Amino acid sequence: MKVAFGLAAASLFVAVAAYPLRAEPLRSIEEVSNALGKCWTPPAGIKDSFVTLKFGFRGNGTLMGPPQPTAIRVTGDADQRKAFVAAAMTALENCMPLEFAPELADEIAGNVFTLQFYSAD
Repeated sequence: MKVAFGLAAASLFVAVAAYPLRAEPLRSIEEVSNALGKCWTPPAGIKDSFVTLKFGFRGNGTLMGPPQPTAIRVTGDADQRKAFVAAAMTALENCMPLEFAPELADEIAGNVFTLQFYSAD
C-alpha cells in the first residue's frame, strides 16, 4: 500500500506506516507526504488499483474544499470502484488538519496538489 504525493513535476512515494502523526509541525513537502501516507488504508479485497485526488491546503492545515478525483483505475465492479474512491477521499479528509511550520504554511497555501492512493498487493 502506497501513497504518491506530487507538486508540479515533483513526486514522492511513501510506504504506509502504522503509527500516529507527528507531534511537531510539518516543515517540508516530504513530511506532508509521509503524514498523509499514514492515513491511508485501502479497502479489503481491492488489488492493483489507484485513485488520484486533486486538492489544495489553507495555511492552517485544512483542505480548501473537497478533494476531486482526477484519475481512477480500480479493478472490480462499480461498487468496488465507488468504495475505493470513497476510502481515499475519507482518508485524506480524516487526516486534516495538518500542522504546518509557518514557513511551509506560507509556501503551501493555495497551491494545487495531487495525491495518488493505491493498493498494489
